[in-house]
Amino acid sequence: MGTTLVALLWDSVDTLWLTHIGDSRCYRLRRGALQLLTEDHSLVEEQIRAGVLSRTQAAASPIRNIITRAIGSQPSVEPEIAAHASEPGDLYLLTSDGLTRELTDAQIAAILAHAAGPTLESACQALIDAANKSGGRDNITVLLVACP
Repeated sequence: MGTTLVALLWDSVDTLWLTHIGDSRCYRLRRGALQLLTEDHSLVEEQIRAGVLSRTQAAASPIRNIITRAIGSQPSVEPEIAAHASEPGDLYLLTSDGLTRELTDAQIAAILAHAAGPTLESACQALIDAANKSGGRDNITVLLVACP
């Protein structure tokens, strides 16, 4: 057994540190464009990078849930850590694979752009509701952080 992790830390006004292990992800919405900032630690992601599978094939692969790094699965695990420049107005989405298995990046971007409502909490709920409506086959964890 093991678990995945995605976390961020602002250490200054314009820099944030992002760390992750496994297939929990961090996205940044900047000026309407959604960008994935993490790379899944999974067997299918390795196959995509090697050119063995396409993104479409990976989404349907029976081994898509096999992760190559997880907390608790080994005595120690190497997290991926990166610094990112932040800008006022950036919105960061930290999420488990329960969301990204049910919604495409385009669907996530559309929900964040149009169904966010007046609060980050309502935007989180809109994402969870859409993922559940699309099947909700796994637990769904969503956290939104707005850059000041």
